[in-house]
Amino acid sequence: MICPALLPAQSTRPARDTTAPPPAGDSLLTVEILPGVRKLEFRKVNDSTQLQILAGNVKLKQGTSLFYCDSCVINNNTQKFEAWGNVHINDADTANIYSNHLVYQITKRIANLDGGVRLTDGKGTLTTPDLEYNMVSDIGTYMHGGKVLNKKSVLTSREGYYYAGLHDVYFKKNVELRDPAYFIKTDSLLYNTLTQTTRFIAKTFIKDSSGRTIETTEGYYNLQTGKAEFGNGPIIRDKNLFITGKEIMNDDSLGVIQIRGNAIVVDTLNNTTILAGNIFVNKKTDAYLATKKPLMIVKQEKDSIYITADTLFSARLSDLYGKKDSVGKDTIKGTRVLNTNNKDSTNRYFEAYRHVRVFTDSLQSISDSLFYSFKDSVFRLYQDPVVWAKESQITGDTILLFTKNKKADRVKVFENSFLVTRLDPEVYNQVKSTRMDGYFTDGSMDSVRAAGFAECIYYIQDADSAYTGINESKSDLLDLYFGSQQLQKVVFRSSVTGTVWPIKQKDPREMRLLNFRWLEDRRPKTKFEMFE
Repeated sequence: MICPALLPAQSTRPARDTTAPPPAGDSLLTVEILPGVRKLEFRKVNDSTQLQILAGNVKLKQGTSLFYCDSCVINNNTQKFEAWGNVHINDADTANIYSNHLVYQITKRIANLDGGVRLTDGKGTLTTPDLEYNMVSDIGTYMHGGKVLNKKSVLTSREGYYYAGLHDVYFKKNVELRDPAYFIKTDSLLYNTLTQTTRFIAKTFIKDSSGRTIETTEGYYNLQTGKAEFGNGPIIRDKNLFITGKEIMNDDSLGVIQIRGNAIVVDTLNNTTILAGNIFVNKKTDAYLATKKPLMIVKQEKDSIYITADTLFSARLSDLYGKKDSVGKDTIKGTRVLNTNNKDSTNRYFEAYRHVRVFTDSLQSISDSLFYSFKDSVFRLYQDPVVWAKESQITGDTILLFTKNKKADRVKVFENSFLVTRLDPEVYNQVKSTRMDGYFTDGSMDSVRAAGFAECIYYIQDADSAYTGINESKSDLLDLYFGSQQLQKVVFRSSVTGTVWPIKQKDPREMRLLNFRWLEDRRPKTKFEMFE
């Protein structure tokens, strides 16, 4: 008697009843022998075991799954059939599997294939020496090496799980993905053959055709669109850029990268480092936008520059000064701009907005906004700016701070210019005017010219630096000269009015020009303060 699970669709032995239906609810376990088989033989091994031997153009069916082979033997006792030669399984059009040999567990619906196994879901093709395929879950498992070919991408691993219904492959051990555009190496990887999306679940190394490398332990990469997300502290090295953060979002089609949480971008070409809560990088325009407590460090040999603000932005000067007249004069700001190229390290600028602070060992400043050009090395400070150089403080409506060889060289102050130099607590030399030009030597004030309604209060000292008097004067134009960080001489260039007070007649705390401010409490004191 033949087990219902082994009912043939036709029989060459009419004496046997092979048409009885299987028990109710058991239709998915029934294996039918479809018409067309060239040879069908029944062989009884013992009272409990009967074999059906089929050869030539064999076709079997179980539910919506079809089986093809050259020959097979069906065992009613073990509820298995074994097939040889040109084995082909069509699993409800979910997957097609090919091999030389198959052992199939009928009730469990598990296929064990070996000999040139090939599985395809219509998008990708898996090849492996042997494979276990679960027809219920549509999962194929290989443990002795496998390769998935999807268009031009080749993925290999020691072990793997192929989820045919989902088009997902879970690769394990010695995983490598090779593509004309990418190389990926990891220990575990999820790959979708339909979307060509790779998901990372272990330490992963990625290198693309441009030489860019990515190190990550979680995230995904869509090889079709170039869109990716990486988490858990990924690292990107891209030519002159080093990028890291808690999370990185990347879109190769737009050339845009977003770094969120403890974001760091190091630009070795321009010697800059940006740290922030959020950083946006546009690789096509070579621009950076940083928010959430951003800090930019302009690396220099000795005295690096530290800049913080609510927002920092940096890009190419050639993009900013895109429109020039025939002699190369910028049509927007009216400043002459030299011809530049994208790889020129001086072809850059940065802007800072709101609560701007600048720190170097030789000078510090604060302002509402700032513009700096790497081409002319000038800090342009706007809206109530303050500049400190050692014991000197400069304020005004707008300040241009020129640097040379990475040090303060000269300063231009426009409207409401005010210079204060502290000598002792409550003792200040002061100069105010409409316009002021100052000059530095080794970071110390060397000389100052005050023009337009100039006023000054300065202390006269003897050879022992003892205070002997206080000069309070006014002039349209005056020059101040400093030495050893102290005021040495004041020269009035036009008519002067004023008084020299004996030191004992005036309280230094009363000697203040109108709008005097000493803003030391707002001054950045150390570079470490800039990280707070």
